[in-house]
Amino acid sequence: MNEKNLLLKTDSSWTLFLDRDGVINYEKKNDYINTWEEFRFYEGVLEAMKVLAGKFKRIIIVTNQRGVGKGVTKLEDLHTIHFNMEQEVMAAGGRIDAVYYCSELDNDSIYRKPNPGMGHAACKQFPEIDLSKSIIVGNTLSDMGFGRNLGCCTVFLPTTRPEVNLQDEKIDAVYPSLLAFATAL
Repeated sequence: MNEKNLLLKTDSSWTLFLDRDGVINYEKKNDYINTWEEFRFYEGVLEAMKVLAGKFKRIIIVTNQRGVGKGVTKLEDLHTIHFNMEQEVMAAGGRIDAVYYCSELDNDSIYRKPNPGMGHAACKQFPEIDLSKSIIVGNTLSDMGFGRNLGCCTVFLPTTRPEVNLQDEKIDAVYPSLLAFATAL
């Protein structure tokens, strides 16, 4: 699906899957966001989340969090990060309907992106989700693979991976930021 068709087709019945690090918040190069004190929203994300809340029926975070599996990030710190992130998004007029994370180290785990397990878990929790009317916004080809494996449209943000070929077949559309995507809808 090309970018123009993607934007023309979306309506308030669609679901938005969002990656976390590199989409919502700054990513630490070759490291993990281990505590709330290290978590920093990208400029414009809170504004974007408010806009997106009015455009999508469901907004779901899907994030690989290998740092937990490695013992680098404490599970209670991950929960604190997600709770505080949701609170700040709500205070700005946005919403997050659910957060799914995969802390497993095994790349073959059904829940580890690009595998579709977190998306299927969301469909179980929210049976009204129609994956053909869903979008994943991410900053890695793994996120784009997740979208393809679910049958979703894919939007790539080159925030942390400028080397990615933007013509890759897994990418339907490219925006410089989450706010740019939100305002284009």
